[in-house]
Amino acid sequence: MPGGRLTQQERQQIALGLADNLAYAEIARRLDRPTSTITREVMRNGGPAGYRSDLAHRATEHRARRKQAAPRDPRTSAPQPYGRDAEAVRAYEELFTTVMMQSGMPQMMARVMASLTLADSGSLTAAELVERLQVSPASISKAIAFLDEQGMVRRERDDRRRERYVVDNDVWYQSMVASARASAQIVATARQGVSVFGADTPAGVRLENTARFLDFVSESITRAAEQAREILHTGPPQPPSDDDTA
Repeated sequence: MPGGRLTQQERQQIALGLADNLAYAEIARRLDRPTSTITREVMRNGGPAGYRSDLAHRATEHRARRKQAAPRDPRTSAPQPYGRDAEAVRAYEELFTTVMMQSGMPQMMARVMASLTLADSGSLTAAELVERLQVSPASISKAIAFLDEQGMVRRERDDRRRERYVVDNDVWYQSMVASARASAQIVATARQGVSVFGADTPAGVRLENTARFLDFVSESITRAAEQAREILHTGPPQPPSDDDTA
């Protein structure tokens, strides 16, 4: 499997693959590259609808020049806990960010969410995020406001009176429940439309079927989230005690 940066010819093949509506995995297979490489390349350079090979290549060269002139990335220069490989951690953080962006989250919000999620403490201050992501305080403030509004993070004060941004263990449970509530609103609106258009009309039938489908799905999601919630609070495995090994 080839390594190193994508060539201009490979970027042209990516653009052609996107034009043919090929999946990232198929484009990656044809180029003998990891799917994550293609995913990051496309999402970093305009997304599937806006990707252009020439612009992507120039942008990559520009980033490379800036990287050479810039100080080392604090994520790779700082010692890593638990003996982790710093470069592997950085690459995974990029992948996590890309997946969050594919789900519809804006780039800066996804970067902040990834940083908070992957921090062992589950929390960081604004100053720590600024240093970690090498962006302005205003960018962090805007991203936190968005994530706070979505219920993805919360704010708290530490013992030094600094505001910390926290990702709770329940964040994905809350996200699922919020999604189910949003679906419930669509269900109610669809059923209101049935009375307007008539239950025996094509539009009315379509609205009723939509309501029944989303009602079933939202109830299933809520029930599954409640049943699985305790998984989010499962701690790391504990080493065996002397009694267990005796």
